[in-house]
Amino acid sequence: MTFRTLDDASDLAGKTALVRVDFNVPMEDGKVSDDTRLRSALPTIQRLRDAGAKVALLAHFDRPKGQRVPEMSLQPVVDDLERLLGAPVRFADDCVGDAARTAIADLDAGGVILLENVRFHAGEEKNDPAFAAQLAALGDLYVNDAFSAAHRAHTSTEGLARLLPAYAGEAMKRELEALDAALGNPVKPVLGIVGGAKVSTKLDLLKNLVGRLDRLAIGGGMANTFLFAQGIDIGGSLAERDMAETAREIIAEAEARGCELLLPIDVVVATEVKPEAETRAVLTREEIGEDEKILDAGPLTVEKLVKAMALSRTLIWNGPLGVFEVPPFDAATVKAAQAAGQLATSGAITAVAGGGDTVSALNHAGVVDQMTFVSTAGGAFLEWMEGKPLPGVEALRA
Repeated sequence: MTFRTLDDASDLAGKTALVRVDFNVPMEDGKVSDDTRLRSALPTIQRLRDAGAKVALLAHFDRPKGQRVPEMSLQPVVDDLERLLGAPVRFADDCVGDAARTAIADLDAGGVILLENVRFHAGEEKNDPAFAAQLAALGDLYVNDAFSAAHRAHTSTEGLARLLPAYAGEAMKRELEALDAALGNPVKPVLGIVGGAKVSTKLDLLKNLVGRLDRLAIGGGMANTFLFAQGIDIGGSLAERDMAETAREIIAEAEARGCELLLPIDVVVATEVKPEAETRAVLTREEIGEDEKILDAGPLTVEKLVKAMALSRTLIWNGPLGVFEVPPFDAATVKAAQAAGQLATSGAITAVAGGGDTVSALNHAGVVDQMTFVSTAGGAFLEWMEGKPLPGVEALRA
């Protein structure tokens, strides 16, 4: 994967860099409640400041649908960004026009300004050429540091990149390099773990992965559908029974492509989903009661999965193995995650994970910092795993 980075940009002193960041942060009572995405943007901002560039930040917040919605202003982000950056951050009441142009012109070299929510303009989500031209008029170069928005062909993620010299920021660069190491040009053998509730939401993902992985472990509710498709008793478990034929097609495709499919060989069942519920581990060939639900992978399944990890050089993970939010149904996810973390820390595997539930599950297991890379980009990460081109990334190709 070859794309332009800031290493390819030269003589930035006095130039204005329009930097697309993801500041769509959680807010409570008008204040930022999680500054992870702000911190992610700091290396790019600081690198540009050190090079003497003016830094104009472009971002969206929530879904104002092309209208100016005061509650969706980015202004509350400024104080936290100033604190993290350790430098003043100005704010412009609009992202185009006189307000933005005047404010940027007033910046000193190395100065930082946050422009108002790009989605206050209907042209943003339409990828409108006229809106792109208005934005481009404000800067000399474009930097995309928002991988999480790269799957959207919007003006500030794709259209603008076609009008100015365009580069990947530091966070975008780290993400693309990690994803390339996981699925683009991975060290083999490669193991994938895909969990979650429904096969139907991850069809494209599964079909892409069986052609690219050496082994694929399926967990969570979607594993129940695969077990059902094989004629295995799943009792009263959550499953998409109407997807059985599709599951059988994926099983056949995996066999044809030489991808070993790892399905649960034992499961943890209970009659209700509640903390500290009474559970039992059952081999998948054994009978499950009509009132019992499969809520986690069993210990033998986890043991088999950990052995598969040890045989692999690369791991890519999306989705939990059970209802991890409700202990004791977090056991399989936690044990597998801890094993992955230890292998990654020792350098035995490259372990890349992503997706909203996945990040939560790895945080729950306390291993986020041990993984090689954890992507917080939900939709973009999934579309990349599905093999789909991401407009915001394609626009940065060298």
